[in-house]
Amino acid sequence: MLISRASAPLVFPIDVFVAADSDAGEWECYVTSQHAASQYHGWKWRGVFERAFGHQAQYLLARRDAAVVGVLPLVVFRSRLFGRFMVSLPFVNYGGVVADDDAVAAALLARASTMAQELRLDHLELRHTERQFDGLPCKQHKVSMMAALDTSAERAWEGLDRKVRNQIRKAEKSGLTTSAGGAELLDEFYAIFCRNMRDLGTPVYARAFFDEVLTAFPDSARVIVVRQGATPVAAGIVLGDGETVEVPWASSLNEFRSLCPNHALYWFVMQWAIEHGFRVLDFGRSTPDEGTFHFKRQWGAVPTALCWEYVLFNGARMPDQSPKNPKYRAAIDLWKRSPLWLTNAVGPRIVRSIP
Repeated sequence: MLISRASAPLVFPIDVFVAADSDAGEWECYVTSQHAASQYHGWKWRGVFERAFGHQAQYLLARRDAAVVGVLPLVVFRSRLFGRFMVSLPFVNYGGVVADDDAVAAALLARASTMAQELRLDHLELRHTERQFDGLPCKQHKVSMMAALDTSAERAWEGLDRKVRNQIRKAEKSGLTTSAGGAELLDEFYAIFCRNMRDLGTPVYARAFFDEVLTAFPDSARVIVVRQGATPVAAGIVLGDGETVEVPWASSLNEFRSLCPNHALYWFVMQWAIEHGFRVLDFGRSTPDEGTFHFKRQWGAVPTALCWEYVLFNGARMPDQSPKNPKYRAAIDLWKRSPLWLTNAVGPRIVRSIP
């Protein structure tokens, strides 16, 4: 009698290639099914990066037996001032590898590394929310700040720190009002954002970047503006995704700080998020123990270390494009003293090369 023997499981090879527009549907379907993927892994962000900044996007897609099993969105930078490199993903808080298993993740990393060497780049930066490649050098200099939302504004109010509640009341007594909208509020947001970035010594994004964001995500991106009378004094942009709403960009005018416009802004965002069914408020990334970090903690936000992992080529060191880098100190001081018309004109040309 013949005794049958179970055949060994088939092991299909992993094929990694640069995705084309024709792959957009499968890419989006995969990303939306993965808990580890952020909203920035979505295909539409590729167009935002390319159109707003003029960078080349190389989105890697992995297949096993014809099924999509992983993605790695990448954006290529070529700058005389800041070098040549790839980032996943620049200008936003999250990116990196999303994969079914370690083998797929390794295949995506290998293909990205080969591509970077072919393009003669200095490094590859992957902005992960946790370590994915233990053998790679890693920075954990930033944290994400997340706050769980209550089911009602009344319960959320009771859960706020007493000092925060007092400052919200102060903003209300000062006559500050807050509203939400779309592209019609972008001019007010951008005017405040430009002023704030100049005062911080940081080059400002081009207005076209925010135009692209609002155009690409008309249903999930909202502009929030705080006013004293008819004067805008603080503003932010929120992005909703699943159960989470994020505030990646927010600013206020220094001369109105005593009126607590930031508290008016974030209290409005918190109420708006609860009303629209969100369960988590992502305050964006911060540097531990700095001012914005402590401000966000007052709202119940909990820090989680981010993991930016690097592949370095040709003896390159891990990049340091932080404003704390001493070699940028003189430029930052000069920028803070420069007229707004100049920083608005020059800033977008510089910041497009700072991921």
